[in-house]
Amino acid sequence: MDVLPWAFAAGGLAALLAALLPSALHRLPLSEPMVFLGAGVIAWTVFDGLATPDPTKYGTATEHLTEVCVIIALMGAGLAIDRPIGWRRWGPTWRLLAITMPLSIAAVALLGWWTLGFAPAAALLLGAALAPTDPVLASDVQVGEPSDSPNHEDEVRFSLTSEAGLNDGLGFPFTYAAVAIGLGGLTPGHWFVEWFAVDLAYRIVAGIAIGVGVGWVLSRLIFTRAPGSTLAERGDGFVALAATFLAYGVAELVEGYGFIAVFVCAISIRAAEREHGYHGVLHGFIEQIERLVTVLVLVLLGGAIARGLLSALTFGDIALAVAMIFVIRPVFGWLALLGAPGTRRERAAIAFFGVRGVGSIYYLAYGIEHLGDFADVDRLWAIVGLVVTLSVLVHGVSAQPAMAHVDTKREERERVEHRRRAAPPAA
Repeated sequence: MDVLPWAFAAGGLAALLAALLPSALHRLPLSEPMVFLGAGVIAWTVFDGLATPDPTKYGTATEHLTEVCVIIALMGAGLAIDRPIGWRRWGPTWRLLAITMPLSIAAVALLGWWTLGFAPAAALLLGAALAPTDPVLASDVQVGEPSDSPNHEDEVRFSLTSEAGLNDGLGFPFTYAAVAIGLGGLTPGHWFVEWFAVDLAYRIVAGIAIGVGVGWVLSRLIFTRAPGSTLAERGDGFVALAATFLAYGVAELVEGYGFIAVFVCAISIRAAEREHGYHGVLHGFIEQIERLVTVLVLVLLGGAIARGLLSALTFGDIALAVAMIFVIRPVFGWLALLGAPGTRRERAAIAFFGVRGVGSIYYLAYGIEHLGDFADVDRLWAIVGLVVTLSVLVHGVSAQPAMAHVDTKREERERVEHRRRAAPPAA
């Protein structure tokens, strides 16, 4: 049987479903990732002629496909955020980055080392891969289209979007630490100074600087006041793709963190002419590209699962994956947000909806392909595959009703506050 016509037909069907599903699933406890992951499982179960999308065999392809998916999602996340950056305004974000993420990495690494028998370097790589909240699969709990109001975003959606935008890049220092440990051992004197100076300090600063610089230059080109010459007037969404690849490419050329550069670039463009309608054009275009690439990644992940990706799992591996979704992220997320703005329900939602997804796949593929010869590669892939699958299912089912409940409670508080302010003063 010639598989190619089937592939074209399946691709067309997947693109059509990507357009139809958002409205069809709007009121159901389902998500697009669930549908496409399931479609991949079914397709590779039914059609024996399909090549197995094995990430251990096609590691380079896995790395680059997920890399493109993540950077496009980061641009979309940055363009969607209306709230100006600031220490107090982004308080929950800084808490999640500074407390939740390192503690999650440490917990997974220690469990992987002490209880599952992974080498220290492999355990730390697993922690770095599983810690970041994903900007790709978390659309149901993130902010929507850009608007001209910097104060309308609720704390839950804003916190999860801004966290996902930054922590994908901040997972890299821990990935490089895994390599350093693999090459130099656990003794910090062999690698710590270089890691701290280069992989932690320089690469983060370079990523931020490139993001700001590219964003500033592009914002001048987009919103220049010369009549008839603005890119904004032409309404060309390709500028969002140009910004994504420029920021990422330049940052990587100077050995900075490209993920950080892309998100910061998007924030910089968003800060220029914040109320301009062209931001919606850019976001709409990049969102469509993101959805198409995401469909491909999820279908292939489903195919890998159908062909035995999870077969290497042990009981301890399964326990770690379940703990990541139900214990590690929620507990450390809750601890980080103690005293933060918002109600208890909102803080609980932020802590729970730390979606794991395409970013985790990318980090593991990058680490295995570039940073060392890790043992138990099949188990590492199985754990990450299971965590992503659990996140797709658990967060996909619970996101819509949970966010609807949070929205209802917030609207009730706003109505009460409005009536209180409108009431005449007591005589």
